[in-house]
Amino acid sequence: MAMESAEIEKMIIEALPDAQIHIEDLRGDGDHYSARIISSAFAGKSRVQQHQMVYAALQGKMGGQLHALALTTEVPA
Repeated sequence: MAMESAEIEKMIIEALPDAQIHIEDLRGDGDHYSARIISSAFAGKSRVQQHQMVYAALQGKMGGQLHALALTTEVPA
């Protein structure tokens, strides 16, 4: 079962309320996305920790409903 980009965005916003999110469906299949997420919550965190925060926000959907998510995470300038 595919996952809508709006659902991904909603879940991330719930965990990271200040996040600016841009999601792109890479194949048009609802299974392969790229996401660029900018949040002050990432300040002082390693890239791995930032990605773990996003995966935690997705509440176990990675690898199931959501097959692939290419992440770019950033702290606001």
